[in-house]
Amino acid sequence: MAFLADSLARIKPSATIAVTNKARELKAAGLDVIGLGAGEPDFDTPDNIKQAAVAAINDGKTKYTAVDGIPELKAAISAKFKRDNGLDYDASQITVGTGGKQVLYNALVATLNEGDEVLIPTPYWVSYPDMVLLAGGTPTFVETSMETSFKLTAEALDAAITPKTKWLIFNSPSNPSGAAYSQAELKALTDVLVRHPHVWIMTDDMYEHLVYDDFQFATPAQVEPQLYERTLTVNGVSKAYAMTGWRIGYAGGPAHLIKAMAKIQSQSTSNPSSVSQWAAVEALTGTQDFIEPNNAIFKRRRDLVVSMLNQAVGISCPTPEGAFYVYPSCAGTMGKTAPSGKVLESDEDFVTELLETEGVAVVQGSAFGLGPNFRISYATSDEALEEACMRIQRFCGNLK
Repeated sequence: MAFLADSLARIKPSATIAVTNKARELKAAGLDVIGLGAGEPDFDTPDNIKQAAVAAINDGKTKYTAVDGIPELKAAISAKFKRDNGLDYDASQITVGTGGKQVLYNALVATLNEGDEVLIPTPYWVSYPDMVLLAGGTPTFVETSMETSFKLTAEALDAAITPKTKWLIFNSPSNPSGAAYSQAELKALTDVLVRHPHVWIMTDDMYEHLVYDDFQFATPAQVEPQLYERTLTVNGVSKAYAMTGWRIGYAGGPAHLIKAMAKIQSQSTSNPSSVSQWAAVEALTGTQDFIEPNNAIFKRRRDLVVSMLNQAVGISCPTPEGAFYVYPSCAGTMGKTAPSGKVLESDEDFVTELLETEGVAVVQGSAFGLGPNFRISYATSDEALEEACMRIQRFCGNLK
């Protein structure tokens, strides 16, 4: 239809949202479906955070705010960066958006010109390439593999950089693989980036607090101070604080970039919800005591899912260091025939047949740029996960 913008043809709807919606529809139709597509904790937002939001409403803090965040939240974010990451950002270097997604998008729109390349390691969060395309840039993919635990190597990064490279989008712990980079692994990458002063780094640290087995989180600007002036350190309250629906993301970076991002936001959404901002102040400054118990639950679920998936015929599942996803390979099922008579030729075939045969909704690896794999979110009950993994084992066992 000629009325719509050409740019729409360059992007596709989010595959993770599509899977979640399909699972919802099948459930509503009365089918017994276990949805493992959603990337959000099943925990409720902690009470102290809810109470801060109620207090903000009662205190009349319901008007427009400064476009990119109230001073109190910027101060809380500044303190968080110092406390957790050893990074110094003042208010002019901090932006608050409606979720981490808006912060990433604002940065890309504010900086990309036609022909600019953005490096994205695969597998990637489904939204990165489409945001780059909408902003007029060119996504350039750098493959990782199960052999490198889905982590970008210094050699692959160095080989992928061209004179047109403007950004590297870096996500640790990763959605979809759960892979997290140690300080030494990060240092190898930052050494490469120091040698290429025209490349900026956009780090998506959204899963920072969701790490297991004594893993120590680090972020690029912390590991290599020389990169501080060309790094946008992005984070938010969605995952660790179980606040996905509150829609608060934030970032620290060079003041001139932050100012440009505020300009974009002033002409799109303007300020994030005032009430959500006050809730986020409490999230960042209040007790952090719930993070460790929640992580213990996630670790237990991770271990359950990894163990059960590795018992399924044709499935190989590595153990991730963080987030709440596993990214198993289903290469061992390719070429086999499903109970419906369909021959599995791709991970998309695998997830479609799994949903229709066993009522388990997962997301195909091709949506994240690397297959044949699939992503499972283990941010749901142990009972649901155990039942889903039993169904996956049965499905794989029944392939001919």
